Amino acid sequence: MPVLESPTTPSVAEKPRESLGWRILVTGLRLFLVLALAATAGGAWYLARKGFGREWRALLVAELHKRGIEASVRRVTLDPFQGLVAQDVVLFDYRNRDNVLAQISRLSLEVNYGALIHRQPFLNALDVRNAELTLPLPAGAPPNSPRARVEHLHAHVYFPPEQIFVREADGFIAGIHVSATGQLVKRHDYKPSRELTEEEWQERLRWVDRTITELSKFRFPVAPQLQLKFSGDLEELDQARVEGTLRAEALQRGNYQARQFMLTADYSNETLTISHCAWQDAMGQFGGGARWRRANSELVYQARSSVDLSSLLEACGFGTTLLHDFKLSASPQLELSGKAIIGEGRPQWQTIGHAALGAFSYKGIAFTSAEADLSWDGTRTLLRDVHIRHPSGEMTAELLDAPEDFRLELASTIDANALRSLAPADLREFVREGDWPHAPIVRLTIRGPSRAPAGWRGDGKLQLDRGRFRGVGFNSAAADVHFASGTVTYENFRVVRDEGVATGTIVYDFAHHETRLSNVHSSLRPSEAIIWIEPKLLKVVTPYKFDQPPSVTVNGVYQFHGGKDTRLELTVDSPRRMQYVFLGKTLPFDHVAARLLLTDDRLQITDLNSAIFSGVVRGSADISLAHNDQRYHASLETEGIDFPRLTNLYFDFKNAKGSLNGRYEWDGVGDEARSMSGKGSIDIRNGEVFSIPVFGPLSDLVNNVIPGIGYRVARRATATFTLAKGVIHTNDFRVDGGTFGMVGRGDAQFLENKLDFDVRIDASGLGMVLSPLYKFFEYKGEGSLSHPTWRPKNF
Repeated sequence: MPVLESPTTPSVAEKPRESLGWRILVTGLRLFLVLALAATAGGAWYLARKGFGREWRALLVAELHKRGIEASVRRVTLDPFQGLVAQDVVLFDYRNRDNVLAQISRLSLEVNYGALIHRQPFLNALDVRNAELTLPLPAGAPPNSPRARVEHLHAHVYFPPEQIFVREADGFIAGIHVSATGQLVKRHDYKPSRELTEEEWQERLRWVDRTITELSKFRFPVAPQLQLKFSGDLEELDQARVEGTLRAEALQRGNYQARQFMLTADYSNETLTISHCAWQDAMGQFGGGARWRRANSELVYQARSSVDLSSLLEACGFGTTLLHDFKLSASPQLELSGKAIIGEGRPQWQTIGHAALGAFSYKGIAFTSAEADLSWDGTRTLLRDVHIRHPSGEMTAELLDAPEDFRLELASTIDANALRSLAPADLREFVREGDWPHAPIVRLTIRGPSRAPAGWRGDGKLQLDRGRFRGVGFNSAAADVHFASGTVTYENFRVVRDEGVATGTIVYDFAHHETRLSNVHSSLRPSEAIIWIEPKLLKVVTPYKFDQPPSVTVNGVYQFHGGKDTRLELTVDSPRRMQYVFLGKTLPFDHVAARLLLTDDRLQITDLNSAIFSGVVRGSADISLAHNDQRYHASLETEGIDFPRLTNLYFDFKNAKGSLNGRYEWDGVGDEARSMSGKGSIDIRNGEVFSIPVFGPLSDLVNNVIPGIGYRVARRATATFTLAKGVIHTNDFRVDGGTFGMVGRGDAQFLENKLDFDVRIDASGLGMVLSPLYKFFEYKGEGSLSHPTWRPKNF
């Protein structure tokens, strides 16, 4: 039987002992690794914080120059994730290093370190991540002015051989999201094109600054998208090609809001072409395009618009100048096309088009519609086929407004009341004084050196139906109208009223503030027609009241606004009765003819001839019209006046007989009887002197002495007299009764109704036999004029 043996366990060999040298070597290696890592970390920290030295920055600037980029770098650091990073980079114009293009806060550099070690071009690409690019300010701008910035800039720029390739560059400028791709050829032997002058460079900076400033005034609910593509040669950068598309869902500037904005443009062969520009607003839409050639600075454009033009212009800062007086209820329809030279100096425009307006108001006047064909070249404006419609009528016009040449042809049937506010400033007050309930018919052809009415010359016709001017109505009016040197002439005018007609020529000279009348013939009521000339003259004609309007001819000048050269000559002929108040009594003149001269402060009446009380009156007057001066001087001569009718009017003497001849010359103040002073003479023939109440009581006294003489008809009674302070005085009162007469002297105080008079019986003819006795027949009259007391003086 086999015997099982217990397994044996081999013995484990002993681990050899490590030598001291090996342990030292391992420890040294570990220490070296720790120090190397520490040095690397420290170096990385230093390079990340402090950056590379000046030599590295100069090396990087030189490398960028080789790539066609002129720049300065303030610091180059090492980022553990992005590698080499250039900070605070300033980009210059490659043609002129004095022109700063932009400042970039941070650039990541993709470097070929092998090429760097061998001193070969080592920059493969630039990577911009969330950087900020700042554009320079133009010269003269305040240092604290807001600067244009590209924010959140991301871009990757490659540098293939002799190329610069930009991929996926995007950022935000004034709220617009801009993305760009493209490439530029940069040959190793390239030479910069023509350097810009300082003036050209500053102009470009100003243009960029203005563009960014205007864009910053817009508000975008959603950031618009601007996509750019470019290509070109760095040596001929002006020949580069750029394509761009701008889209905005909505935008707002001021109170103006637009939506669906789109702009497509490209620049190539030194030509900028806007192939499509369109947007919409609450009232309509806009569409247009343009092309600009740099070679000849020519711009060609066309546009069609129905947008809210008023709000758009106001938002852009032009509303107060272009549409200040307009209020548009509907969007205007515009079709424009033309060309312009946009270069140095003032632009030269050539525009043609058509404009149509719906309901609108101008200076508060509501119109229903308007349309016109237009042409404009920057200095000259031509409007053709102008039609302006108003609820009351229509206005048609042709207009040319050019330097030193203004022309207007106008025809209107619009209510004149509605157009008052359109009158030039000099005419506005005059126009407002009219009331024209019916639309007039107006045709005017005007020429002048400018739009200023003071220089207008022209002709036209005016026809009015029933209306009022300065409150005085008329049935119709018509005239040939002429404009010249600040004047409006109504030639061959004819104004018709119920009572008569007025014709002639009136010139309203607003430049010299005067009205000139020529051969004006009127059969209208003077108290109303005079208001058309000047309301202030109403007080001159009011005292003369005609039963039927007289025939009046007027020539001369009337000045207003303080002028002192008024001179109007009037001829008046009234075949019917005229009433005039004199000394409180109304005198009824059967016929009046006179010549009047009206100056600034005087009214002179000459060649006055009139019939009254079956007799004739001739006379003249000089009346003051000065302020607070009512003095006048007058003279009258009468012939054959019915004495009983005159005494009955003034003294209520109903039984007087005879006819009166006389002369009277006096001065006075207004209607104040006490102010009258003058002298005159009277001659009464074939009258019963003792039948006058003032001498009536003498009849019985004289008749008792000599029966029959007291009631004898006097052949003649004469006297010369003076008048002062209400007292009539005579020294040679004489009555011729044939055989007997009467002489006397004394005062008649007609204002106080008092008498102080002495008379005596006088003899003539056969009565001379008794003349020694007549000295005993002297009488004294006292008391009132209406009831005097007579008594013998010698008894």
